[in-house]
Amino acid sequence: MPLTSVTKDAAELTLTVVGDYPVPQKRLWDAFADPRQLERFWGPPAMPATFTRYDMKVGGRAEYFLTGPTGEKWSGSWKFTAVNPIRSFEAQDGEDNAEDENMPSSMKFAFEATPTGSRMTCVTKFSSVEAMEQTIPGMEEGLRAAIPQLDAVLAERSASAAHT
Repeated sequence: MPLTSVTKDAAELTLTVVGDYPVPQKRLWDAFADPRQLERFWGPPAMPATFTRYDMKVGGRAEYFLTGPTGEKWSGSWKFTAVNPIRSFEAQDGEDNAEDENMPSSMKFAFEATPTGSRMTCVTKFSSVEAMEQTIPGMEEGLRAAIPQLDAVLAERSASAAHT
């Protein structure tokens, strides 16, 4: 499993997720920059993601929903605040109820080359310790279920690229 670590830091109000992958940095970036690839691993297997908008530029938005096993939907959105192709992007997090103070306030994704491939580091910032305590259990469970799906996406594209 490429999910290397999940670290909570109450003093910094952050949740940091690190994953290491046996693919080049650009390939890992592409999986996050292409909404058709991203939706294959963003939601847990029982709640797949569908991106209805994905404008990855500063000021642009991504809008998506997760569909539960009985058809219920949960919507989310990001407003991109920084985009550095192949290296990183940052976004303000949102959902149906923008007033929900328990939602993470921002996410920073960084992609770097490593001796064995590449690393993704995602730092999610929360507005308060209370927001962290209420959100992290479900968020961590969802991430631990969702992110391993990235392996299949990366392997599929890497294999097809090797044959062209």
